[in-house]
Amino acid sequence: MEDFELSGNVNLAQTFIDSVKSGRTLFSFVISYTETSEIPGITFAGADKDSIQFTPPADAEYLHYGYCKTIDKIPMTPDGKPTPGLLTKTALESASISHLTINAGSKIVPKLPFIESGLPFGKNISIQDAMTDSIVSHAVEYGQILGRSLASLTDCLVIGECIPGGTTTALALLKAFDYDAKVSSSIPDNPVELKNRIVTSALERIDSDHPYSIVAKVGDPMIPFVAGMLSSASSISKVMLAGGTQMAAVLAFASKIGFNEENTAIGTTSYITNDKTANFKELVQNIADIPIISVDPGMKNSKFSGLKAFSEGFAKEGVGAGGSIISSMLKTGNNSEKFLDLVEKEYQRLFT
Repeated sequence: MEDFELSGNVNLAQTFIDSVKSGRTLFSFVISYTETSEIPGITFAGADKDSIQFTPPADAEYLHYGYCKTIDKIPMTPDGKPTPGLLTKTALESASISHLTINAGSKIVPKLPFIESGLPFGKNISIQDAMTDSIVSHAVEYGQILGRSLASLTDCLVIGECIPGGTTTALALLKAFDYDAKVSSSIPDNPVELKNRIVTSALERIDSDHPYSIVAKVGDPMIPFVAGMLSSASSISKVMLAGGTQMAAVLAFASKIGFNEENTAIGTTSYITNDKTANFKELVQNIADIPIISVDPGMKNSKFSGLKAFSEGFAKEGVGAGGSIISSMLKTGNNSEKFLDLVEKEYQRLFT
């Protein structure tokens, strides 16, 4: 399909795509939190510092109900650009893909039925360790139990996430594992210097080369939890990590605990793979021999500036948007033009 670009292990990509097309798909949405997101200027995931913590539960509620309960309206940037969850919701509904929410350390609990991991949120890595080693092993273990259960219900488990500030903790973990990482941002003017400063101070606290200890120092709870899900689920079904930078960090940690590469792919938007301030494709290829499937959601052709913003570097990805759109297009046969039409209808429903 001309809307997809394949890189990484392209031979594997085709078998992966065929299995998604013909099988059952389940979307799991993991919400989490790191206090790193409260550093001024680090993220755009929310209208201001106080509302950032509401973004993960609000995204989950919007996917579930079509509106939010925790806050009045759907999460958006200070100037009114909507959450990428809008793309995810449209994708899931157009293809009748079931989804569920998992709380892996969100600061605020969503008002909907969800799976609880019992994980605390991550601390601000610029000043202290994100969590303890025992929290990391709890995250991995719970992730593995859940991954096994969910994989047995489907042919392809798509995993998306929402963790404001997560690209910074992802960058810290990737650097700690010696990957030359340049990561994307939810804002066009990527605050690279600020991120690097935070990461440098966090890396100074690393005193062990044990992967659990490293993620405890500089990561966030979502990373070991989703890595745990991937490690067990990929032995049973296909798994698509739906996301950009954060999923690269999940992959890096998962490669330390083991997962089945033949059943794994990463699905994202072309806004991530074409991001000049990042090196996403190269990074993933250095970590694992898996397919990277990216989709152009066609937002540059939208008549609404709020949607066009995605193609101009705002948000780019999040809430599993890319992976959801890929799964949806494979199931429905819709192209990006048809998808844009559906997204615009949803946008109008929300904003008129």
